[in-house]
Amino acid sequence: MENALLSLLICLPILGGAGIILIGDERKNTVRWTSLVLSILVFVLSLNLWTGFDSSTHLMQFVEKSAWISQFDINYHVGVDGISMPLIILTTFSTVLVIVASWESIQKRLAHYMAAFLMMEGLIVGVFSALDSILFYVFWEASLIPMLLIVGIWGGDNRIYAAIKFFLYTFLGSVFMLISLIYMYSQSGSFGVLDMHNLSLSGTEQAWIFWAFFIAFAVKVPMFPVHTWLPDAHVQAPTGGSVILAAIMLKMGGYGFFRFSLPITSDAALQFSDIVIILSLIAIVYIGFVALVQRDMKKLIAYSSISHMGFVTLGVFALFLAYNPQAPEAALLGLEGAMVQMISHGFISAAMFLVVGVLYDRLHSREIATYGGVINSMPKFTGFAVLFAMANAGLPGTSGFVGEFMVILGAVQANIWYAVLAATTLVLGAAYTLWMVKRVFWGAVTNPKVATLNDINGREFSVLVILALAVIIVGLYPQPIIEVMHVSIEHLLNQALTSKL
Repeated sequence: MENALLSLLICLPILGGAGIILIGDERKNTVRWTSLVLSILVFVLSLNLWTGFDSSTHLMQFVEKSAWISQFDINYHVGVDGISMPLIILTTFSTVLVIVASWESIQKRLAHYMAAFLMMEGLIVGVFSALDSILFYVFWEASLIPMLLIVGIWGGDNRIYAAIKFFLYTFLGSVFMLISLIYMYSQSGSFGVLDMHNLSLSGTEQAWIFWAFFIAFAVKVPMFPVHTWLPDAHVQAPTGGSVILAAIMLKMGGYGFFRFSLPITSDAALQFSDIVIILSLIAIVYIGFVALVQRDMKKLIAYSSISHMGFVTLGVFALFLAYNPQAPEAALLGLEGAMVQMISHGFISAAMFLVVGVLYDRLHSREIATYGGVINSMPKFTGFAVLFAMANAGLPGTSGFVGEFMVILGAVQANIWYAVLAATTLVLGAAYTLWMVKRVFWGAVTNPKVATLNDINGREFSVLVILALAVIIVGLYPQPIIEVMHVSIEHLLNQALTSKL
């Protein structure tokens, strides 16, 4: 099984999703339980990647390779290292939570809804494990289709606009990536990602390829100023769509920088690092202020996601300024911090959107002004909501603190002012998150409907307690995650610092 584990993780949810469509909407309970069992099975299988992983090497593991389109040397080639493996487990973990969270809230076309999430799970695992660039591109683009349907069919009143905007932004950005992949094939005769890592490119070639990749990955992260699709998509998406979009799909952009931009265009990444750092800092600070004035809870969390993901790109590109041959730890810390931030943001953003989903299921409103005094009728739920809010604000002891702190430590070595600006998120994050908590959960009950709310049921409790444990465990003991990625990140740092000129 080990030799075909990745293929199983890709194919099982995709084929399972197709099977669930065949079950049909008439048998809703069968659809729910089949989807849950499938998602749990895929998650349990994915844990074999962790238990069987050798963290002492940067080489790809669980590799599978077979010819696909022989005349162009395009192969079905998959494998994982310490960078991709944690993201795959995050994907399979999040899918289980989404299916449990959507148990009662989705009634319309339930079979298609569950199938869309399972298929998207398989496709995103494909993105994180593909070692052939055309295979990567196919998975990358195909993963847009289920999310387009999720937003467009089960979304809010303005769902068609949000779905088309999401699709156009992410699809058009990817076209530039495809052009650059074809160009590199013309130079090397191979579509293999690892072959592209070793391809010698001139400064001009690297610059063009860097910006082609940058457009594709920056839209996905999303970075300022190509972030405007995200708040619309989040506000219109159903709760499950928002969870997967924030927890998983944004990480595809960060992963692209790790897997393609740094190793393939190392000189261009160094040359343009200042521009990316400035855009990252704008996202961290300016978007934090934008979050502060939001009236819609989902929109506030969406803007918060953009601000927090700014730490990922800051950690990645600050390495060039932070690197010191005598003390390479700072650059390494920034890169590892960016990876930890991606994992942590996956937990926290999922939890925050699920919290909003619990309230929306009861009162069908995301407006902060609708609520007030929720703690009086939902004390257990409020406890979870406050924990996740604190994690979102970067409270020490939660996972939200670890990644941001590591990136800030790395940024200190690059430029003290970069670190100072990045650290403002600890103030801004606390401001917009706690202000939302104050208006929604504390105070007197102003809306009579709030007084009638029922506290969370066993299903909602189980989802929130699992995420709470993940946030606290990673916050208190992130070492296992850091250890498993350390050698791969060290190898990536060497690639990024090696000139191809």
